[in-house]
Amino acid sequence: MQALEKEGATKIYQEKFTGTKTDRPQLNELLEVLQEGDTLMVAKLERIARSASQGSDLVKGLIEKGVRVNILNMGIMDNRPTSKLIRTVSFAFGESPLGRTVL
Repeated sequence: MQALEKEGATKIYQEKFTGTKTDRPQLNELLEVLQEGDTLMVAKLERIARSASQGSDLVKGLIEKGVRVNILNMGIMDNRPTSKLIRTVSFAFGESPLGRTVL
């Protein structure tokens, strides 16, 4: 929360469900209100989704809609091949047990 506020987030949606859940009311509400020209800030990519395919589709769709996607620990996402590769690898780590290990 602090990182998002520090970056200038004006509205923060906080989900009580993990990224492994597909029905997430706060995420669904956020996706409904995002419009072209908006910026979505997320602390970590895997907070959006744990599935590589679901997460990649979600980010790709937002970018195509004209929403700027800023992953605070990675930077601005776009639909260039390098950004797609980074997303896919990051989501793959999120799917694995190692990606969910907290130290």
